[in-house]
Amino acid sequence: MSASVANRGSRWLDRAWTGLLWGLMTLFLVNIGLMIAAVATNSFAKRWLGTWLPEGWTTSWYTSAWKEFQLDAILWVTVQVVFAVVFLALLIGVPAAYTLARRNFPGKRLLMLLFLLPLMVPPITYGIPLATVLYKAQLAGTIYGVILANLIPAAPFVILVMTPFIEQIDPNLESAARVFGAGTGRMFWHILVPLLGPGILAASLLVLVRTIALFELTFLTAGPDSQTLVVALYYAVFAAGVRAPQSVDAMAMVYMAVTLAWLLIALRFVNPTQLVSRVKEHPQPA
Repeated sequence: MSASVANRGSRWLDRAWTGLLWGLMTLFLVNIGLMIAAVATNSFAKRWLGTWLPEGWTTSWYTSAWKEFQLDAILWVTVQVVFAVVFLALLIGVPAAYTLARRNFPGKRLLMLLFLLPLMVPPITYGIPLATVLYKAQLAGTIYGVILANLIPAAPFVILVMTPFIEQIDPNLESAARVFGAGTGRMFWHILVPLLGPGILAASLLVLVRTIALFELTFLTAGPDSQTLVVALYYAVFAAGVRAPQSVDAMAMVYMAVTLAWLLIALRFVNPTQLVSRVKEHPQPA
């Protein structure tokens, strides 16, 4: 009898806990959806004061934001920074991930910890010393300083993403290529890179989205002519001067649309299970 009561009590607690979790998730999503809807509505509103819906609709705020905030120049800087960071992060991260996945050497765990620190530590904690060093090197305030600052967390992120992809490749393929006379470089480009295509694509898209959204390091190192879209949005909201809220909301919608578009592309090509899977036992090379 007591066991039956205990089972019923346990099932009731499980249902209550599940219902609470679903309720909190629903509340969170509804809250986010309403905030986005309010910003989107205000960006198209002629005037919106104290009513459920605006008095009229217009797209002129987007034209005004484009001219006022010089979005063409800002978007061009954003494109340059993002693609430079993606290219350099892949150039550094893929060989490093291969070394960590295939080689055992003294200090490997310590080196892996150093790679993961920029991902685990809040960017602002190392962003200020990094910005100080870049200012002394006269790189801060330039696009090169912004690229270098964004590269600090991007390269370890590529290593973290690429390691499971490399671990899933049979080492016997590399051994066979070496038997047939392929050198390290040829084996890497003709054997590994085609097999790592999905991983490289996943890492590229995820780093791209991460760089577009990275605010702290870009804010600390950007100058007037090297601001990315997220930093320009911050200045549009908090800088001195009077700006129409609809114009700022229009700029926010541009930023959200750019980020969301790349995020959807990333989710289309990235399989989340590949980012966490590991091969527990590797076949020994022949």
